[in-house]
Parts: sequence; structure tokens; C-alpha cells
Amino acid sequence: MVSAETIKEDVSFGVPDEAVDASAGLDKVRPMPRISIQAFCETDGVSKPIEKAGSDRRMAKTHLRVNMGGIRAATEHFSGAPTPNLVLLESKLPPDELIAELEALSEVCDPGSKVVIIGHYNDVALYRDLVRRGISEYLVAPISIADVMTVIGGLFTAPDAEPLGRSIAFVGAKGGVGSSTIAHNVAWSISELFSNDVVLADLDLPFGTANINFDQDPAQGIAEAVFSAERMDDVLLDRLLSKCAEHLSLLAAPSVLDRTYDFSADAFTALIETAQRGAPVVALDVPHVWSDWTRSVLAEADQVVITATPDLANLRNAKNLVDMLKKLRPNDRAPHLILNQLAIPKRPEISPDEFSEPLGLEPLARIVFDPLAFGSAANNGQMIAEVDAKHAAVEAFHQIAHVLTGRGEPKRSKKSGLLDLLRRKQA
Repeated sequence: MVSAETIKEDVSFGVPDEAVDASAGLDKVRPMPRISIQAFCETDGVSKPIEKAGSDRRMAKTHLRVNMGGIRAATEHFSGAPTPNLVLLESKLPPDELIAELEALSEVCDPGSKVVIIGHYNDVALYRDLVRRGISEYLVAPISIADVMTVIGGLFTAPDAEPLGRSIAFVGAKGGVGSSTIAHNVAWSISELFSNDVVLADLDLPFGTANINFDQDPAQGIAEAVFSAERMDDVLLDRLLSKCAEHLSLLAAPSVLDRTYDFSADAFTALIETAQRGAPVVALDVPHVWSDWTRSVLAEADQVVITATPDLANLRNAKNLVDMLKKLRPNDRAPHLILNQLAIPKRPEISPDEFSEPLGLEPLARIVFDPLAFGSAANNGQMIAEVDAKHAAVEAFHQIAHVLTGRGEPKRSKKSGLLDLLRRKQA
């Protein structure tokens, strides 16, 4: 028999410190363009961070190859092969010998290639000499994944490029747990609290509810965006967006089942990248299905929010999602967890603490079941804050909005209080 205790087995609690440290330095790194990179390393302390950087979602378009051997191996290799867009070179040599080896490399290196040196001498004079000789950057070992990706991003991202908005993917651990409702209310809260432009994309094309929840019936929406991916740009996207509030725009799902939807893994990539160029926040309402495209959307999002209700099926599914996301996003922070529809009368529940412990995640919010308030809001095409600004869920949505936008830290939910009071009344 499957139980919560069974699911706890072989679970590593929390996120390793090194993973948190790595993700902290990568939050503002933009996705890299399609470039070729070759690294020539002398130590594992340098080669491993470069290899890990190559597996990061932001490096998906790059072609990276890591070799051992240092500058001499690079000189030998490029004497018979063209140099890539970027060459990363590690050298333990002292400054004078390092310069001599670079002279030999310059004879076989293409003028258009950029070169980054990773040395073991913290020498300002050496740094200045290397820059005068055309070296793009000098790093001092040991290095981190963040060091590698920050340097690459700095070299190949236009300095005047507009900052990319953050993409936040909301997904339910099970159908019917309220993930869409939370996505819509949090997107509304972000737009209202901070006056930030938010694009909400309903990715559930056959059965999406965002248009109903916002009382919208646009003639065009996300279907046209996806099927016009090859010509997706700011002008087309702006034409397809429906205005829900002063700072909130919606890409609505179709209201009819006039076609089926079978997407490739990168079907939504162009749309999301275009939306990120135009809005500080892009909220993605991801349906509860598992396919190439949903996995791709979750893997590439800047943040992932998992919504679950406190039962065994949700716990199993949430654990599977968390484990998979750790593999797909090794250098990112763990997903956020929201426990929804708590304290339903007479329903057996796994306690929030017992639910979150096997996942290694502290719930970002615990939202009590209130069918009257949520049902009334949905039927009126409004958000909870518009129906009842003092409702307890509104504070939860505002707290989620602060954390997801980096304006606050998660507050640990009290173990006693409203939930205990409700349970005592039910008893």
C-alpha cells in the first residue's frame, strides 16, 4: 500500500547549499545566443563548473565542448581547425610563461574569436597586460557556474539590450487543485501592487479558464500566437493581447473546440521570449498534462510554482514534479509549493507539515477552502481581491506576489491559527 511514509523514503530534504549558492548568482543571467564555445582546462576545479554551466537551461542554444590540456592543447588543436566564437583557457603558469604561450596561440586563433583566460595568479598587472593584448576577460581560479555564465553573457549580450522579464510557470500537482485560479489572482496582484506590466498566458488551449475568470472574450489569443511562431514579434503579440487591467494583459485560450492541439517541445518558446522582452513579468498558466512541450516550458521558466491539495495523490505527483525539475534545472532554486483547498469539511487530509516534509519545501502559502468566495469571483469574472479585499486569500496572493518578484521572503505559515480553529469548529 502506498502511503505518505512510503513517499518519504529515499528523499533528500531541501536543496543543497551549493545549489542555492549557484542559483543565487544566476537569477539575472540572460539566455545565451547560438554560439560555439570550446574550453581547454588543466584542473577539475575549472572543467566541472564549465561542464555544469553547459547543461544549464540558459545555455540551451550554445554548443560547448570541454577539453583537458590548457593553452598548449588549444594551440595544437586550432592549428588544424577553426576557432569557435569563444575560447575558455585555463593556465597554472606564472605571468611570463602564460604570455609566451598566448603568443603561440595567437598565430592560430581567428581574429573574430573571443578568448577568456582562467588563471591561478591574482595579478592586476597581468590582467592589464592581457586586456591590452586583446583578451576579453581574466578570471582567477577557483570559479563557479555563475562566474562562467556571467562572463559569457557579458561578452555576447548587447549592453543596450532591454532586460528580460521573468517567466513564472504555475502548474498543478493534480487536476482541479486550483493552480489556474492561483496563477490568475497572483498575476493580478503583481500588476496591482507594483504597477508592473504582466502578461498572463493561458497555455491550456482546449480548456483554459482565464478568459472566463477575467470576463474576456477576445477574438484572438494564444492559439494564433502559437501557430504564428515563425513571425512572432512585439507587434503581433501586442495585437493578440487582451487588456484585463491597467497593467495586466491576457493571452486567452480559445473558447471553442474547433481543432486539436499537438505541440512540439519548443512550440511556446518564441511566444514566451517575445513576451519577456515586453513585460517585466510573464505568468504561464500550465495545464496538468505531461508532454514534451509542458516539460520544456517548466524547464525553461525562471520560476515554477506547484499547487497541490493535501492528499496522497497530490503528494506523489508533487514529489515526481520536484524530482524531475531538479534534474531539468540543476542550477536553479527549487520550485515553490502552494497548498490549496485546505480544511474541506469531513475530508481526511495530510497535514501541511507532513505533506511538505518529503518534498523538502516549505509551503509558500496555505489557502483555506472557501467555495463561496472563489465560486462567486469566478462566476462574476473577477479576482478575489475585487470581490472581497479583506479575504484571507488576498493576503496570501499578495505574499506570493512579493516573493515571486523578489520583493520579499516567504513567511513561515503558523502551525496554529485559522486552520486549527476551523478544524475545532468542524469537530
